Amino acid sequence: MKKRCSFITAFILLFLAHITTAQDFSQDSEKWIKGWTNFSPNKTDYPTAEEKLPNIIANHTYLRNDIVYLMSGDVYVTGGASLTIQEGTIIRCDHKNPANLIITKGAKLIASGTKAYPIVFTSNKGPKSRSNGDWGGIIIAGSGKINTVSGNGIIKGNFNPQFSIYGGDLQDEQTTILSHVRIEFAGNTIKRKQGSNGLSLYGIGSASIIDNVMVSYSGQDSYNIQGGKNNLRNLISLKAQQNDYQIAEGFKGDLNNIIAIRHPYVTSPEGSYAIEIDGYNKDLGYIRPNAVTDVTISNATLINLSDKTNYQHTASAISASNSALTYIHNSKISGFSDVVQFDKSYTSLAVIQRAFMMDNSFFNIHGEGVEVVHQSIEKGSLDILKYNRFTKNFVGVKDLFNDPISNVAPKFQLKQSLNNYMVMQ
Repeated sequence: MKKRCSFITAFILLFLAHITTAQDFSQDSEKWIKGWTNFSPNKTDYPTAEEKLPNIIANHTYLRNDIVYLMSGDVYVTGGASLTIQEGTIIRCDHKNPANLIITKGAKLIASGTKAYPIVFTSNKGPKSRSNGDWGGIIIAGSGKINTVSGNGIIKGNFNPQFSIYGGDLQDEQTTILSHVRIEFAGNTIKRKQGSNGLSLYGIGSASIIDNVMVSYSGQDSYNIQGGKNNLRNLISLKAQQNDYQIAEGFKGDLNNIIAIRHPYVTSPEGSYAIEIDGYNKDLGYIRPNAVTDVTISNATLINLSDKTNYQHTASAISASNSALTYIHNSKISGFSDVVQFDKSYTSLAVIQRAFMMDNSFFNIHGEGVEVVHQSIEKGSLDILKYNRFTKNFVGVKDLFNDPISNVAPKFQLKQSLNNYMVMQ
């Protein structure tokens, strides 16, 4: 009996430590967004473009910050060339002939801005006339591993076939350095049926550096990550029409310090999620079961700016499909119907428990919490949300957070201490 009591006491102490060491969401943990971001890009009066980029860049090219560039149509960086962009450079992107920047396999994009002088890709429309999907986006094709049977893929959107291949065996390749970069009003669907996303990373290698990137008002996904291996951090998605973060084709890695800000009335007919994780491409097949997408997401802030007048328009924060593996840690999710929804590939409670884990996190939703296709496992599926804190009743965004709709730097610190909320158990 004494041994059993000791075990129970140890378990309780471990549980309490697990809860009390969770991130304090009443503190300002998003200081990294200040100085280089722009939450009102439609009001910014950018200078007029002075020099047009060529549509084929086959030699090492350097863009200077004392020139404002125009990008029109598809601009391909090819033949192992590198495109280097100086800090503070502005690239205006054509909406009449929607611009796309495509970094082909073997080429490089080095865009290293600073907090004081970020690099900006934005619409060439004037202030207050820009909108989601004015231009295409940035596409980076690497030689990292993807989990298709062939080991390769074709960039979506009907681009030039000789420049559209991605994937390979160079898992440690460095294809890009992106730091303190803003991508505004991308995601065009007019030029192509399958439109571009804000930032598309295809088969990205682990030596690539992607941090402090903000994608605003994308007409498609803000971030679309297909295969490869990398740890990305300090990413912001602002009011995308489709998914904020779409991750697929066997991507392996971490996303740390990410923000998704959605609006209940801004969505896609196909469905839009803060995070959509797809284990493999059903059309191309996959190599083996352990090659499915496996992503760890830490310190995420996934917010739908909904309140009690419009929350019924929201869906789940996270969509998991085709056996993808997901771990959510130290994160907050608010304003959605549910935390996560699973497709039919998750056939039992045991499968879900192996595929999805969430801990040290907080959620404020108006649904049950977990949405499943197989009704037979619906009852036990809430167990995956154990030991996370939540609101007993749905709370509107302005009542829950300090300053969530600021046009300068939104603050998503909880007005009340985390310890005032319920614990799922």
